[in-house]
Amino acid sequence: MHSSELARLSGVTVRALRHYHHVGVLAEPERRSNGYREYNVHDLIRVLRIKRLASLGIPLERMPDLLDDTDDDAQGLLDELDEELVRQIGHLTKQRDLIARLRDHNAAPDLPPELAPFLALFAATGLSPEMMKIDRDQSVLLAHLVGEDGMPHLANFYQRLSAPGLAPEVTRISERFARLGPDSTEQDVADLVEDFMTTFSIAIDDFAAAEPPIDLSGTADLVSEYTSALFNEQQSRTLKELEGRLGESKM
Repeated sequence: MHSSELARLSGVTVRALRHYHHVGVLAEPERRSNGYREYNVHDLIRVLRIKRLASLGIPLERMPDLLDDTDDDAQGLLDELDEELVRQIGHLTKQRDLIARLRDHNAAPDLPPELAPFLALFAATGLSPEMMKIDRDQSVLLAHLVGEDGMPHLANFYQRLSAPGLAPEVTRISERFARLGPDSTEQDVADLVEDFMTTFSIAIDDFAAAEPPIDLSGTADLVSEYTSALFNEQQSRTLKELEGRLGESKM
């Protein structure tokens, strides 16, 4: 039989047969005078065995010894495959759980699932779409910077901010910040900074004191780069003063 017939009978493609030849799991037969390779039923059986092994997840490079009955540890290979499947099932189960959590809170797929409930709560308090977008982007950035080990501390911080006593304050201060503009006075900026420190400094200090410590070196520069194109002069000055006050509170 020719390669096209072998491919049809075995349910693979001619390209797959060429790949089997290339990696050495299927011997390449001699070409006849007409230039075509000539296969037989033994080649068909070998291709069917290759398909069966591949369906179990066995890589092609591990197949020659199995196909030629020279592998003395076939059971060990099955154990390895089973362990890998257990890992994959665990990973897929975790992914489904994350998707379910995002669905429960009607959250965007790009949000860290651990923070989605709290961002949904802030949205429900009436936070403007513009501020919600900023909160989302900064949450994505912070989640990346704290890493997997720091995520529980970050989630706990968001949980504190979303508590009944603080969530309305988050919205109130955020909206005051959004209203800052050319007509805002120095006193408006100073009052907002003072209000922010009074309301959130304890929660921020507790987050900064997390154990093990969370390395946020370079975070200020990244946040500053992000906000520079979004905020006006008065808002940028407010953030600068807040950064200074927060730095003083750690000394």
